[in-house]
Amino acid sequence: MVLQSKNFLRFKNISHGFFGKKGGVSSGIYRALNCGPGSNDKISNVKKNLKIVSKKFRISPKNLILLKQMHSNKFHYISKKPSKKLVGDGLITSKKNLALGILTADCAPVLIYDKKLPMIAAIHVGWKGAFKNILKKCIKFMIRKGSRKQNISAVIGPSIVKENYEVKKEFMKKFLKVDNRNYKFFYFKKTKIFFDLKEFIKFQLRSLKINNIDTINKDTFKNSTKFFSARRALKKKEDDYGRNISVIMLK
Repeated sequence: MVLQSKNFLRFKNISHGFFGKKGGVSSGIYRALNCGPGSNDKISNVKKNLKIVSKKFRISPKNLILLKQMHSNKFHYISKKPSKKLVGDGLITSKKNLALGILTADCAPVLIYDKKLPMIAAIHVGWKGAFKNILKKCIKFMIRKGSRKQNISAVIGPSIVKENYEVKKEFMKKFLKVDNRNYKFFYFKKTKIFFDLKEFIKFQLRSLKINNIDTINKDTFKNSTKFFSARRALKKKEDDYGRNISVIMLK
């Protein structure tokens, strides 16, 4: 299963896709398209799954660039194929036929495209990355490289929705300490507190004057047959989980 943004489909010189669980070779809790080398799945299966994804983009798996993700605000600008594994949560490039991949399992994958330069970015945005302003850092870098805000489009991919994202009071206090207006991203049901990650990401993008934003309204937690979910795995007392992959490439 590959989901795509209608906004991005208008652009002929990029390929992109938000992949779910279906279409791979892994089994058990990783069934089927687990693309996470950091999971405890057989690495041979993960490599086969990444090969399946690469084939969709008509590239060698060596040209599918991934990160060792760490919930940070660190990103890398790729001018050539990296010689070693990169650590961080964002990738940016203007190079054609290099696919940028982000792995998620409830966090939001955010794909970005500047139609004029052209330039693309793939960013892993969980609450920590959002809190640490990874989107701001990546977009400001793109602007320093020549991007103009009116030429930038963004897509927020499948992630956990507010109804299933329960948080603790300390979590909310952390956001309110930075800005009391962040209260609007929290929802209350009886004694429980919930956080709207997607709306917080949208707010951050709009604050950066990025107005062309598309959202893939799919919940990774609820759709157990379609997406991997770290929070769902925890609830089911499973000791690990697969990773969904989201990819963008300049053609």
